[in-house]
Amino acid sequence: MKHQQGESPAYLGSRLLTEAGVPHLFSTRHFPGVRPWRHPDGPFEAKALALFDHHGLRGSGGEPVAFLRQVHGAEVVVVAQGGLAGQGDVLVTSQTVLPLAIFTADCLPIILYDPAGRRLAMAHAGWRGTVGAVAGVAVGALTRAGGTANTLLAAIGPSIGPCCYEVDTPVIDRFAAAFPAAWRQWVTAVGPGKWMLDLWQANQDQLRAAGLEPERIDNPRLCTSCRTDLFFSYRRGRGQGRLVAVAAIPGGRGEAC
Repeated sequence: MKHQQGESPAYLGSRLLTEAGVPHLFSTRHFPGVRPWRHPDGPFEAKALALFDHHGLRGSGGEPVAFLRQVHGAEVVVVAQGGLAGQGDVLVTSQTVLPLAIFTADCLPIILYDPAGRRLAMAHAGWRGTVGAVAGVAVGALTRAGGTANTLLAAIGPSIGPCCYEVDTPVIDRFAAAFPAAWRQWVTAVGPGKWMLDLWQANQDQLRAAGLEPERIDNPRLCTSCRTDLFFSYRRGRGQGRLVAVAAIPGGRGEAC
C-alpha cells in the first residue's frame, strides 16, 4: 500500500487500484476535514474536499461525495449522485467520477472496481457485515450489473487485525452458523469463550468464493488498533475520530493517488 511522502501521511493508496487508474484514497488520522456523517453541512470540510479534488475525487460540477448511514448490514444502495444516499453498507455506481465514501474506525473498507464495465462498489465490513457476507454481496451487485467476477479488482483498507480483535462466544456462534465449513480458519482461541478473529482473511476468502482471482485482491493487513499513530481505532480510542475510504470511476480530471 503506497502513501504520500512524509512521516505522517494523510492517506494511503492501493497499488492495484493505482495501476488501474482508479482515483481513491484511504485516510489516516492525519487527514484533515472529516466530520461525522450526520453533520448538517455534510461530512467533509473544505480541506478534505480540496484533497479529494486534487486526486480526481470530486464529481463534475463539484458533485458531492456519496455516502451512507452505515448500519453493519449488507444492504446495497445504487447511486447516481452525491450526498447522503440512505441506509446500507454497500454503495454501487456506474456514474463516472462520482466519488463514493465508506467510513470506518476498525471495520474493513473494501473497494471493488470493474475495469471492463467501469462500475464501482464499496463495502463496509465489520463482524456483522462479514457474517452477512457483505463482500460477496458487493461482488454480486457488480456481476448482476454485467461484470465478471474474475476480472474485478478489490482493495481492503486499514482495519483491525487478528492481532487485536478479540470476540466472544455470541459472535463466534454467528460465524459458525453462517460459515460452518470455514469459520475455524478465521479464528484463534485465546481462552475460555474468547477468540481472536481475522476479518481480513474472512473477507478475502469471501471475495475469492465470489469469484475474484487472488492476485486481484490487495490486502495489506494494516491494523488500525496496532498503528494508532496512523489510524483511529474504535477499540483503542473510542470516539476519537473516523477514517474514510473514497474512490471513483476514472474519467475526470485529477490523478489516482
